[in-house]
Amino acid sequence: MIIKGCEIMTATHYLGLLGGLALFLLGMNMLSQGLTSGLGERLEIILLKLTNHRMKAIGVGILLTALIQSSSAMSVILIGFLNAHIMTLKRAIWIMMGANIGTTITGQMIALDIGAFAPALSFIGVLFYLISQGIKQLIGQVMMALGLLFMGLEMMSQSMLPLQHSSWVIGLFMQLQNPLLCVGMGMLFTALIQSSSASVGILQILAMQQLVSFQQSVYLLLGFDLGTCITGFLASLSGCRNGKRLALFHFLFNLVGAMSFLVLCQCLPLIDMIKNISPLSPNHQIANMHTFYNILTTFIVLLCEPYLMKVIQWIYPSHYKNHGK
Repeated sequence: MIIKGCEIMTATHYLGLLGGLALFLLGMNMLSQGLTSGLGERLEIILLKLTNHRMKAIGVGILLTALIQSSSAMSVILIGFLNAHIMTLKRAIWIMMGANIGTTITGQMIALDIGAFAPALSFIGVLFYLISQGIKQLIGQVMMALGLLFMGLEMMSQSMLPLQHSSWVIGLFMQLQNPLLCVGMGMLFTALIQSSSASVGILQILAMQQLVSFQQSVYLLLGFDLGTCITGFLASLSGCRNGKRLALFHFLFNLVGAMSFLVLCQCLPLIDMIKNISPLSPNHQIANMHTFYNILTTFIVLLCEPYLMKVIQWIYPSHYKNHGK
């Protein structure tokens, strides 16, 4: 255990931290599964009919990912459509661009402190889920999932309180002053838990407890978006070539965005600009930066899209199309 003054990090705190993370991930999974299974064939129709133009497809990606709260889940869904040959690679790429923006809604919800209503939300959701059928049962599942998600965050927050006075933790974050080191740490952490939304939620807790600075948070966010690409890579391993191309594009998308943003942050006062929007709320600062970063990244990648496509085609050339294009 960690001791500093009267603060003690006991086994109970660690179990609470793990339990809170488990509740958060369970809530995310239930929300994603509930909405995707509830939409069913309608999801396929939406994706096919409303993605014939780049901006429309990006909008659909934002909306659907905001609903299912997971860009990783959206990438798996898109790879499934590519494997089934019911969607073109270009449309899937456009939707994936929007998915990166849509996933930032989780951080905004956390910043708005919706978690204060989590127990009531979960209780009402359970009632709906147990006594209803059809659309009402789906609504109940969504409410229950959101309640679990935010109760998990609250458990993690309470479990991390002693870390405010831990010399070991403070020393660790003091070492993370190099932007590239922060990006690498964020990438590794999100690759391990396979949820950038969970990573952002944990980061907001750490920031509220003054364990990380806003500048560190910005570079960790870049790493989170890179780390979340691991889910798509895993889903594409046994799929068709276009599925692998989409997973590669998602990684290159976030890599180009992270590199561009690192350069911009060195040349422009972007970090201070976002911080000054809500100077007294670390939660809002992180949520706003995550949203701003992903919107800016999407516009940057839109300009680079033809070049990224050439790189992808070079790595996975078209003459292999008979092996699962």
